[in-house]
Amino acid sequence: MVSLRCKMMVKEELKKLGLQSQHIIVELGTVDILEDITDEQREHLKEKLLISGLELLDDSKSILIEKIINVIMEMIHYSDEAPATNYSDYISKKLNYDYTYLANIFSEVKGLTLQQFIIIQKIERVKELLLYEDMNLTKIARKLSYSSVAHLSNQFKKVTGLTPSFFKQMKQKRIALENV
Repeated sequence: MVSLRCKMMVKEELKKLGLQSQHIIVELGTVDILEDITDEQREHLKEKLLISGLELLDDSKSILIEKIINVIMEMIHYSDEAPATNYSDYISKKLNYDYTYLANIFSEVKGLTLQQFIIIQKIERVKELLLYEDMNLTKIARKLSYSSVAHLSNQFKKVTGLTPSFFKQMKQKRIALENV
């Protein structure tokens, strides 16, 4: 719902700038304008987007980083199945860039490796599945392409400092206390 409102708001602002809607492609996280815009139009759009809590990225590295993040979020958080290939091949194919290039740019800009970012996102997804989907660790490990439950548990503890089962118990106790 939020992304749809944002998409409509972006289209409306571009229309106010006099840009033809057939020359604009608005997708989640990106807008491709297929015609030249003036510096004044770009500045106006940037100001309007900031008011709405959105940001105009106009340097190629920032745009590429956003695309990488969107692919990873889609892959981990919004897909019911893990990709058939490994993550590096999937990201590389989806963005049509060499994975090493993507990983180097990502590390340079974000200050952490692409692999670390993927692990953090996978652990966030594990938390969601533990709390809201009531899935056991075996199913979660399979869903997120972990080689074993032990691997998932070790990675979870390394990132959060807690075991998955302790995390789930802790959250359930907190929820129970909030409902009293």
